[in-house]
Amino acid sequence: MPYVETSIVIAAPPRAVYELAKQQERFPEFMPDVESVSVLERHADHMLTRWKTLVEEAPIEWTEEDRFDDANLRIDYKLLEGDLDKFEGSWTFTGNGEKTHVVLGVDFDFGVPTLAELIGPTLERKVRENSEMMLAALKREAEANG
Repeated sequence: MPYVETSIVIAAPPRAVYELAKQQERFPEFMPDVESVSVLERHADHMLTRWKTLVEEAPIEWTEEDRFDDANLRIDYKLLEGDLDKFEGSWTFTGNGEKTHVVLGVDFDFGVPTLAELIGPTLERKVRENSEMMLAALKREAEANG
């Protein structure tokens, strides 16, 4: 299964960036490929969300569970159901008081072995591009409102 890891440095405190990333229902406001994120359940340490995104103009939908580790500034997410067979990973937020290093890891499987063989590198590139877009959007929002 392909694994993609991307990272970015954001000029804002780690706790502030982490708290922004926990507000996933706001992602469509500042992430162009995210059409909607609906919170199905919200608890102190986790939430269930329903996502609708566009990848190359193709809609992809899924429901995921996000687990929050407030002490370590970490979000672990996992697909519960949707258009992919596997989609899981983590966001980590580290740094000093003024800058945050965010790492987004994505482990995914589209569930169609023939498709993966034919266009696997393209799919991996698209997941990387989407992850980079999400991090860049998070950076713009955190730095504009930090």
